[in-house]
Amino acid sequence: MIVLDTNVLVSGLLNPVGPPGQLVRLVTGSRERLAFDQRVIQEYREVLARPHLGITGDEIESVIEAIEQDGESVVARPLAVKLPDPDDLPFVEVAASAGAAALVTGNLRHFPRSALGRLGVTIVSPAAWLSHIAREER
Repeated sequence: MIVLDTNVLVSGLLNPVGPPGQLVRLVTGSRERLAFDQRVIQEYREVLARPHLGITGDEIESVIEAIEQDGESVVARPLAVKLPDPDDLPFVEVAASAGAAALVTGNLRHFPRSALGRLGVTIVSPAAWLSHIAREER
């Protein structure tokens, strides 16, 4: 089970060919489970609905439905962690509370290891997570 940063979801929907797109297919195809809470779902909805992205309401609902149906809703405990972008804190809280294998993001610098290492939250790029999956499947 992983936590997917919003930037990976957006990138995957806009470009289905790259690593983020592969992860979105794994998530919507029930091959990768996501941990989430309502704050994460709300951010997904708000960001995906930005008009300049051109993602339709049907596409948004389809992705959110797949995440909610096949993922795991968690009650995230608050953490006293300082991040460069405080809006990223819910993703860390969900990952820590769910015992997620990783938080997958395209913005690694937003999640400094110095702040997160003691929490046991692994932060990886989409490409690194896909490599991990490939190694596990061997």
